[in-house]
Amino acid sequence: MIVLGVVLLIVGFLTGISIVWTIGIIVLVIGLVLFAMGSMGRAVGGRRHYY
Repeated sequence: MIVLGVVLLIVGFLTGISIVWTIGIIVLVIGLVLFAMGSMGRAVGGRRHYY
């Protein structure tokens, strides 16, 4: 999700489409939260690690 968020941010910035930029920010933040929860040892979606 982190990679998808970064790709959407880049595409939104280059094309000037603000909705893609906004979706990229949201996906990136969700990916970072899931990554942080997974690295702290919390089970995320039934998995101990989120990759």
